[in-house]
Amino acid sequence: MARRHLASGELTHLEPLGARVAQTVTHALVKSAQIEIIRVVLPAGKSLPRHEVPGEITVQCLEGTADFITANQTRRMQAGDFLYLAGHVAHEIKALEDASLLVTIRL
Repeated sequence: MARRHLASGELTHLEPLGARVAQTVTHALVKSAQIEIIRVVLPAGKSLPRHEVPGEITVQCLEGTADFITANQTRRMQAGDFLYLAGHVAHEIKALEDASLLVTIRL
């Protein structure tokens, strides 16, 4: 069953998933005409394949360790790390440990 998106003004809590990472799927928290906010969940060894989006993005690592890879560099992200990326830049994310990341995309 698909998760519903948050309504305007609705509160949610983005605690670390811990042992629940393997049972949790990536899901959009918010989707509007201007932004999409997604909790990306990647078990160790899994990846989000190379892609690009037209708008700018931010990525905050909520837990675990993952490599954020572009053509020019690889950034190792751990809990608390925050990254900004301009639009139209191809990237991929590879989880080194079970990881969850908060991704915001400007549409």
